Formats: sequence, C-alpha cells, structure tokens
Amino acid sequence: MDVKVIGVLGAGAMGGGIAQVAAQAGFNVVLSDIDINFVNKAMDRMTAFMQKSVAKGKMTAEQKDAVLGRITCTTGTSAFADADMVIEVIIENLDAKLAAFKELDKVCKPEAILASNTSSMSITVLSNATKRPTQVAGIHFFNPPPLMKLVEVIRGYYTSDATVAIVSTAARAMGKTTIEVKKDYPGFVVNRLMLAQYLEAIRLVEQGVATPQDVDTALKLGLNHPMGQFELQDFAGVDIGYHVLNYLYEEHKEASWSPPQSLKALIRAGRFGRKSGAGWYDY
Repeated sequence: MDVKVIGVLGAGAMGGGIAQVAAQAGFNVVLSDIDINFVNKAMDRMTAFMQKSVAKGKMTAEQKDAVLGRITCTTGTSAFADADMVIEVIIENLDAKLAAFKELDKVCKPEAILASNTSSMSITVLSNATKRPTQVAGIHFFNPPPLMKLVEVIRGYYTSDATVAIVSTAARAMGKTTIEVKKDYPGFVVNRLMLAQYLEAIRLVEQGVATPQDVDTALKLGLNHPMGQFELQDFAGVDIGYHVLNYLYEEHKEASWSPPQSLKALIRAGRFGRKSGAGWYDY
C-alpha cells in the first residue's frame, strides 16, 4: 500500500512534531485532538519552528506555507476515514490507548494501518482492541521529532511483514533511520537502555555519591551524551518517565524497575519537569 494520507491522533509536543515531519515529507496529514485549542497550539509551535528555519535560510516562506497547507486540523476521529495510516500519540495510559484503538478500528478503512507512538507499551495488547491485528505496529519517534533521527518500528505478535515494511518506508520517507524491534518486549530497545541508566543515576544521587548536576556533567563530558539523564527527564516529562517505569515494573515484577522514592517525591510535589516549571531542576 502506498501511504499518502497520515492521521495523527494527539496534538501535544510529540503529535505536533510528528505531524510536522510527515507534512514536510510531502504527506497529507490529519491532526486531531479532543480540543481544537490543542491542535491550534500545535500549529503555532510548527509555524514558529519553521519560521526559524526560514530565517536561517534552510527553507523558504513558500515551503513553510506549503507544509502547513498539507495539515488538516480537526477534533475526534471521523476525519481519519480516508487515512492510509493513523499514528496514535496520546497519553501513556493503556486504557486510554485501548479505547483509542477500538475507536480507530471502527472509523478507519479496512486496509489502513494503525500505529502507536508508545515508548514502552505492548503493541500486541493494543492490537487486541482491533479486528486488524496484522495491521497494527509501533512507530516510536523521539522528542523532538523534527530533530531526532531514530524511529523504532515495533512488531506486535500478529504484525505482518507487509505492515512493518509500510511503516518503515513511511518513517524513512520522513528522513528517519529505523530499527526493527522484532519482539514485543516492554520498553523496546531505547527505553530499556535509557531507563536503566536513569535509575542508576537516581541511585547515585540517593546514595550521596554525586549531585544531579554532577551526574549530568559526567554523562555529557565523560560519555559524550548531548544531555544528562536528569536534564533529559525534565525535558521529556518526569511524569512520563515515572509512568513508563511503573509499567515496566508491572510487566517484569522486578524490583530493579520500581520507581525510586525520590522520583515518587517529585511526582507528589507536582514537579513534572520543564512543562511545570520544576522537576529535578528549577526553571
């Protein structure tokens, strides 16, 4: 199947970013959320991002307008009826995602592919909410989607080779490098590596070995990471990392994945990172 129209369900930072890279790649995009204000804010972020590219001479004003013109803004799911592929980018809550996939299965045409941007949750479980499990896959972009090059393409138990090929081809058309996650294992590849490091970073702080600032400096200057773990979690959302760790713990039932007390304290205090003005650091 030749993907021409991509639906994006969820217009937050990730959903808006995915809609932007898809439109920049020449796809027609339908961007939807529960409130049109969320979609409008996403469009404002895209406009501001691309305006900087215009100012730097990386694209023309006409190109920017053409990208924005390929995006249809809406609410609900009915506008996804003609989409060739829909990417779910809503909250990392399994019940919410299951409800979304059940609804998308009803609305979308039979041949459409349903994909999730989840960073950790089971693609197989999500596919069970549909009558098209062979056409369900994971397509995990990284934040921010316009800048990050990697996309994880995740197989569910029933995901077909054809679906993997179509999803991978679409991601590569957006300028991304893809890796295939061959087994639907919690955390996939990147989150298993990243969150294991995050947990160890927290333990270093809790044990008094180093401060968050020094851990981040060590990662940036000693391992050449662009951001330290505490900076990264504040950027991505402390609450998102917390929810993913809880999910991994429930899946594995291993204490090593349990969120540490200092992380729980941040959540209870409403310190969710940059978006709330405070996380591991104050902003």
